[in-house]
Amino acid sequence: MGAGLGAVAIGSLYFVEVLFLAVVIAAVGVGVAELVQSFAARDINVPMIPVLAGMAAMVVGAYYGGPAWLVGIFAMTVLVLMMWRMFRGTEGYVRDTAATILVTVYPSLLAAFVALLLAHPLDGPDRVVVFIATTVASDIGGYFAGISLGKHKMSPLISPKKTWEGFAGSALACMAVGGWLVAWLLEDDVWKGVLIGAVVVVFATLGDLVESVIKRDLGVKDMGSLLPGHGGLMDRLDSLVAALIPVWVLLTLLV
Repeated sequence: MGAGLGAVAIGSLYFVEVLFLAVVIAAVGVGVAELVQSFAARDINVPMIPVLAGMAAMVVGAYYGGPAWLVGIFAMTVLVLMMWRMFRGTEGYVRDTAATILVTVYPSLLAAFVALLLAHPLDGPDRVVVFIATTVASDIGGYFAGISLGKHKMSPLISPKKTWEGFAGSALACMAVGGWLVAWLLEDDVWKGVLIGAVVVVFATLGDLVESVIKRDLGVKDMGSLLPGHGGLMDRLDSLVAALIPVWVLLTLLV
């Protein structure tokens, strides 16, 4: 399923951009549903339908209207969700609303930035490829360096499997792929891609750790079971959504 979804996503990038946005909305929607269900297991109520509607509106608005639309739709979504919860009474209002806003930001708002990348008038699809490939390189480099060289734990209380050696492998892979793709696809300086890779590895790693903190607080091992052996889709999206904003900022400013 994951490979098929990835093939559709990459193919649609260069031929039917709206289809790519639909894939993004579907994937993030599954991640949102997994988060909502995990919260529900701890009696934290997050209204799934309005959160999903707000997420889809942010992605579409970002693509067609740019950053201003994204900010406006996000603010309106938060306001509507705060009012939505009000009708369930006062007990647990702050707890439920805080969790709802968290889900509206992570992954919903963050994922909408991929639409901003795609909407670039000159080379939007190439920018998305740079982002995805560089972030995936972080996971791959970290995995192989971690299993072969990993000895020094990065954060044993949060994520016992993460090591500094794995982080170094992630950094090397990110900077190599970033430098290569920025030079090849975007026809710009290699150093800019290396810088983007260095920033990606930091935020992708922190995204993994944030996901681990959330799971530990909720008392779950995985966010879901959609991907056998890998947990839920949200367990695969954590590093991607965390790296999106810094990649968009750097590509906008530098390239």
